[in-house]
Amino acid sequence: MNGTRRGLNRALLALVGLLLIAAGPLAVLAGSSQEFAQAWTRTGTDFWARVQEQLAAAKIPGQETSWWTVAVMGVLVVSAILLVCWIVSQGGGRTNQLARDDGDAGTTAVETAVASQAIKAALAGNKQVLSASVQSWQVKGGSGLKISLQARKGASPRELAEVLDELVNGLDALLGKEIPVLIRIKAGTRSRFARTERVA
Repeated sequence: MNGTRRGLNRALLALVGLLLIAAGPLAVLAGSSQEFAQAWTRTGTDFWARVQEQLAAAKIPGQETSWWTVAVMGVLVVSAILLVCWIVSQGGGRTNQLARDDGDAGTTAVETAVASQAIKAALAGNKQVLSASVQSWQVKGGSGLKISLQARKGASPRELAEVLDELVNGLDALLGKEIPVLIRIKAGTRSRFARTERVA
């Protein structure tokens, strides 16, 4: 429930994975086969010699620097900018507005704080709950709600999920429409972790 570009992330991870998968067998061969290691060394030496020739043949007039060096630096700068943009794009999508209705009489907006206060107040007397947090995120078609509970050790995740399901149904009735809801119940290390998802 956030603005992370999962498709791009998976593509980059797949590319890095393929490179690592290819590098693994090559490293094993280089360490176990002397002939392969020598051939690899010769290939690397020849490649570096060709690179040096290209750099020497494309020097900037009056300078010791090659046009290829400038091009590579430009590519590295552009790559760094793209990586920064990619890092900044991770996550996001959070909103303070849970619902919005533009009608003839005007615009009605429900803030996330309203749902947060209502849910926390409803759970205040529940001895199985240590803490609760409510957030809303932008999803397709509107906003979605994320409810996170910290349960006491020994608490029943199923019972807490049922309580939250009733609260969500009441919230849907109050808003007049169903919204996507992610319920996450967390407990101590000795307790089981349970997650319930409902997307309307």
